Amino acid sequence: MLVDSHCHLDFPEFAEDFEQIMSRAAEANVGLMLTICTHLSRFPRVLAVAERFDNVYCTVGIHPHEAGEETEVTAEQLVELAKHPKVVGFGETGLDYYYEHSPREAQKRSFRAHIQAARMAKLPIIIHTRDADDDMAAILEEEVAKGAFPGLVHCFSSGRALGEKALELGLYISLSGILTFKKSEDLRAIAKDVPLDRLLVETDSPFLAPIPHRGKRCEPAYVAQTAAVLADIKGLTPPALADVTTDNFFTLFTKVPR
Repeated sequence: MLVDSHCHLDFPEFAEDFEQIMSRAAEANVGLMLTICTHLSRFPRVLAVAERFDNVYCTVGIHPHEAGEETEVTAEQLVELAKHPKVVGFGETGLDYYYEHSPREAQKRSFRAHIQAARMAKLPIIIHTRDADDDMAAILEEEVAKGAFPGLVHCFSSGRALGEKALELGLYISLSGILTFKKSEDLRAIAKDVPLDRLLVETDSPFLAPIPHRGKRCEPAYVAQTAAVLADIKGLTPPALADVTTDNFFTLFTKVPR
């Protein structure tokens, strides 16, 4: 069984053929999906998807793009929302200096609140980072010094130094369809060196469809293509890679029953 550890099933791109998408995921042996919250104001609809399906869980949080627009959230508010049995983590949250959709200071405040919630609730944080390697490494190091917290860097496409820092601090690395792209040689080299017990796979659907679907809408079934490329990089069969990454998911997301 594969787990799509990061998708956005509440997004409008899935509205017209949702049932078929879920069927194709099952056919691809994707037995579990984690649908990720990006706007606290849209959390009810994220939760509604998770409540509808036994094999879908969700997170609660604010994407860094939205940190300047959404009402600022406290760690305590996040922890309260995470008491629902289907809510198994916080985020996605982090830093994105590529688009600068939100002020950097607002992103940092939001990120730290999510980290505090992860520490308080002992639930993983889903970290988004783009073009912010130095600040990301610094904040992670500062926050871990206050007390450890579980989490992962999702859709990893940063430099080797940040990957090594994340692993050093106890975090996991999740890989998306970017791993399959022709020009992702550096990312594949980094993935080769990530310990097997720290790897997850994801789609980030509806974005970043892997080869051979690149340029099309992504969906959870396509995690199988990313997993196949990762299996080749790690010298494993696809079923063995599926076993490892699925076990890692359950190890990190302890609230999800095996």
